[in-house]
Amino acid sequence: MVQPVRAADRLSASSVSDVLALADAAAASDGVYPLSEDAVLGLRGAGRHLLSFDGSRVAGYAYISDSSGELVVHPDFRRAGHGTALLAAAGSGPLTFWAHGDNPGAVAFAARNGFSRARVLWQMRRSLLQPLPSIPVPDGVTLRAFSPGHDEQAWLDVNARAFAHHPEQGRWTLDDLLAREAEPWFDPAGFLLAVDITDKVLGFHWTKVHAAAGEDPALGEIYVLGVDPSGHRRGLGAALSVAGLRHLAAQGLTVSNLYVDESNAGAVKLYRGLGYEVHKTDISYQRP
Repeated sequence: MVQPVRAADRLSASSVSDVLALADAAAASDGVYPLSEDAVLGLRGAGRHLLSFDGSRVAGYAYISDSSGELVVHPDFRRAGHGTALLAAAGSGPLTFWAHGDNPGAVAFAARNGFSRARVLWQMRRSLLQPLPSIPVPDGVTLRAFSPGHDEQAWLDVNARAFAHHPEQGRWTLDDLLAREAEPWFDPAGFLLAVDITDKVLGFHWTKVHAAAGEDPALGEIYVLGVDPSGHRRGLGAALSVAGLRHLAAQGLTVSNLYVDESNAGAVKLYRGLGYEVHKTDISYQRP
């Protein structure tokens, strides 16, 4: 039986564990993890958390940040009204929800509740066992590792310019960056900065390693790749891409992945040229 949705500004440690267990169950059932990195990080901090229960068990969860969110219902409790109850608790007005995996259930749920398809995010993959092209960095540019405690503001400035029109990445703050530096996966050696002779940051390739999970092998991700448009140097993006992939391959990883908006024609062209193909699709649904 669906109980009234409970809202919290911060979750207890036990509630965080319950939500992560719910997400794991959904991933096992659906073949795709239902929460983004931002939502998982948000679980441990202040935010708008909505929980739906069946008896004492957490049956559904929604995370809302500004007017965007993510929603997941445990496979054991689907088609019982939990998703509808969470959506009602999120309130009326403009709202965007991400659905990880372009599955028919999410499509039908979105249409039934007045949401339309707004953005398409591709996860692309390539084998790291295949040869990589030789693309040197432009003259006057060198690569070095990110230095925690020194490079944060310079990177934030370039990131903001490189992703000025991106609805999420371009708005990163120092807190967002430091939260990721505190994660177990963070490795400054895999956070490459392209700098000029004065050590000014011109671009970057931040890689991330995911441990093997289920049927997925360990993955080496192009986590964030950007070039400062105010000092754009032809070929720097491609050179940074290859340098980061060589770093990942040197660690023994055999598969690389990345996320890119379907509509970002320039980035898609770059990644297809490097041998990436679409592996999975995430959809952003929007309610006016």
